[in-house]
Amino acid sequence: MKGRVISSTGNWYEVETSASQSFACKVKGNFRLKGLKTTNPVAVGDWVEIEHDPRISSGSGMPGGWITSIDERRNCIIRKSVNLSKQTHVIAANIDMAFLVAGLTQPRTPQGFLDRFLVTAEAYHVPVCLIFNKSDLFDADMQAEYLEYSRIYRDIGYRVLRTSTMDGDGIGELKETMDGKTCLFAGNSGVGKSALIHCLAPQLNIRIGEISQTHLKGKHTTTYAQMYKLWGSTAIIDTPGIKEFGMVQFTKDELALYFPEMKELLPHCRFSNCTHEHEPGCAVKAAVNEGRIAPIRYKSYLNILHGEEVPAPSLLDNRQERK
Repeated sequence: MKGRVISSTGNWYEVETSASQSFACKVKGNFRLKGLKTTNPVAVGDWVEIEHDPRISSGSGMPGGWITSIDERRNCIIRKSVNLSKQTHVIAANIDMAFLVAGLTQPRTPQGFLDRFLVTAEAYHVPVCLIFNKSDLFDADMQAEYLEYSRIYRDIGYRVLRTSTMDGDGIGELKETMDGKTCLFAGNSGVGKSALIHCLAPQLNIRIGEISQTHLKGKHTTTYAQMYKLWGSTAIIDTPGIKEFGMVQFTKDELALYFPEMKELLPHCRFSNCTHEHEPGCAVKAAVNEGRIAPIRYKSYLNILHGEEVPAPSLLDNRQERK
């Protein structure tokens, strides 16, 4: 039978067939994806072939089976494994659009976190929409910072929204953007992903987390990836809150290809192997100096280039420095 993985919990995968029947499945034998050293050979969103096996039982009441093969992925979001640095973890596959939920307060999302996610999405062909959530908490500085973020990322081709589950700000526009798509929701712990999903589909049993007042970091409420059907052909994949987004290694030569505003300038650099850091005749550095590339994006590029996890300074910090 053919089906799609809609849930992943350790070694068990829930697969829904075209007949809307669910099976609790395990991966058969030593089946692994070719060319990828991943902690999870199968991810939510994968299309797979399964074999029913009445001897398999997960205790969930669903019939059991084996995943025997996986279709080629159209795209995926992938990051370094938290515990195994030399392996990767596929967050989700076959995504129409990823919605990266960010916070300017309670908790604040580092701008470098945004860019590491966006670089990975560019590399694996996943369109991204940025959502700045909890807009009801924005003060004047946060509102100005949101507008600056919006300008920077819209100028390089990303969709940017602001939302609030408290007053409904932006929820209608978010629904329109999601309509008919398989959507991935990702972001830091505590930025309000689950609350947004609950607002979009109150009938779903999504747990809402609290913010730790000690560290202003979200408590994890989602422990595994889960796909939910919303309306029509619209579906959402909710993921665990991510404290840090560890990137899969990119070579220095290819990193700039995943910054859209840099990619178009690469043919104009004097040297074909330009790292855009110290070489003369660099079109990227010239664009930064002329204001055509945002300094915070360039700082993120340098951080990633050198393998640094330290986030680039926030827009608010930059604004204070200019004063």
